[in-house]
This record gives sequence, C-alpha cells and structure tokens, in this order.
Amino acid sequence: MRQLASHTEEFTAEGDACADGVPLHGRARPEASKRAAGEAEPGSRLVGRAGWLLVVCGLVLLPWLYVLATELPDAATAAHWPVAWVGLDALEAVGLIAAGVLAARGDRRHPLAATAAATLLVIDAWFDTTTAAAGSDFATAAAMALCAELPLAALCAWLAVRAPGQRA
Repeated sequence: MRQLASHTEEFTAEGDACADGVPLHGRARPEASKRAAGEAEPGSRLVGRAGWLLVVCGLVLLPWLYVLATELPDAATAAHWPVAWVGLDALEAVGLIAAGVLAARGDRRHPLAATAAATLLVIDAWFDTTTAAAGSDFATAAAMALCAELPLAALCAWLAVRAPGQRA
C-alpha cells in the first residue's frame, strides 16, 4: 500500500522507509539518503538561485523607488484611462471566477487562481483610493475598498493558504 507523504507528490512504500528516509527494514531509498545527507537536487539548486536572483532584483528596485518618489509629478493625464480600469476589473472577474470554480470542484490548483485574484483586488483597492479625487470620489473608492475589494482579497488569500483537506 502507498501513502502520501506531506503535501508533495512523493510517495513511500509502507515498510520501506519513513518520510525522512530513515530505513525501517534495512533498505533506504537512494534519493531519501541524499536528502538526509544534505545534497541538493539539481532542480532545487536552480530554484534557489532563481530565488536569490529575485531578491537581488527587488533590492535593486529600492533606490528606484526614491527616484520615482522625488521625480514624478503630482498629477498626470493618462491616455486610455477607461481601458486600463476595465481591463483590471475584467482580470479580477476572471480570477474570481477561476478561483471559485477550481475551489468548488476541489481542484488542487485553486490556490494559484486565488492568489492572482487576491493580488489584483489589492492592486485595484490601492489604485482606486490613491487616484481618487478628494471628496465623494475618495469616499466611494474607500467604501469599495473596505466593503468589497479587500474582504474579497482576504477570502482569496485564505483560500490560497488553506492546506488541502483542512476543514474550514
């Protein structure tokens, strides 16, 4: 009989070895003993290097934020303003529908769609409130952010981090 070890797709035959590769009947799996010895698989090294590259890129962006904060004008006119907002809201709708359908069907990929939808909703709330004119426009943007966009983003984030098989 085979059993699932953790949330990965790694399987171990019952009686061969426990999940961390310690032999139970005198024979250990070679890949488990490599992990126990601290040897990284080639793919995991590549992922680790890609992760560090992303960290470096993020750190390089920090000085650029100062340049933007000090050099950009306080007001600007944007071409195709309605297209930008309709496009963002359309992406949110697709993300919410995809996350909802995948979660309702019990598909393991629902956290990906839920993460994308949550991100889009937070971005929408941010830009709605920061680009709104003072007065009733800002009040409407803040109400939409607090009553719709951010609660939906929180729900999507909860769906994204919820462990498979865990009860709500």
